[in-house]
Amino acid sequence: MKKEYKISKGDFLVSEPFMVDGNFKRTVVFLTEYNQNGAIGFIINRQMQYFIHDLIADFPEFDGPVYFGGPVATNTIHYLHTAGDRLDDSIEIVKGIYWGGNFEKLRFLVDNKLIAPHEIRFFVGYSGWAPGQLEEEMKQGSWIVAPSDPDYIFNMPDKDIWKKVLENKGDMYRIIAEIPDNYVLN
Repeated sequence: MKKEYKISKGDFLVSEPFMVDGNFKRTVVFLTEYNQNGAIGFIINRQMQYFIHDLIADFPEFDGPVYFGGPVATNTIHYLHTAGDRLDDSIEIVKGIYWGGNFEKLRFLVDNKLIAPHEIRFFVGYSGWAPGQLEEEMKQGSWIVAPSDPDYIFNMPDKDIWKKVLENKGDMYRIIAEIPDNYVLN
């Protein structure tokens, strides 16, 4: 029997608990693009030891940490936020979650304390899939699709996101969420 799944822009991709790829082990990826050209997203639960002002010269000091968005183009900075009404040229991915926007306006908002750390998440690099690649990974069972929720991105501790998204899917996913990270030690 063929396993059915539906992927949409704005979904979460939750890595299956036994994923061996270190870039994606126990991660949740928020999809910002999904179409015939492939997919783009950002790992929302891999905090780095940097702040944005550590990585960009002349950026105002800001308490929001930077996250590892994925292994593609790790020389780039991206951002998801809830400030679409204040940040020109933002792209609304789903209700309440925006991607990018005018960087000079962002700098102004940060410098004037018009955007708070809980309203924005910065990423180094992104996660990307060529046409058909994500679908193949889905057939192999590498990912579990879950609906988006801004709270996971902006209001939840990183260490809790993977487990919480699975628990909220219910049924068998609650059981999967309980599988320990070092399951071979049990």
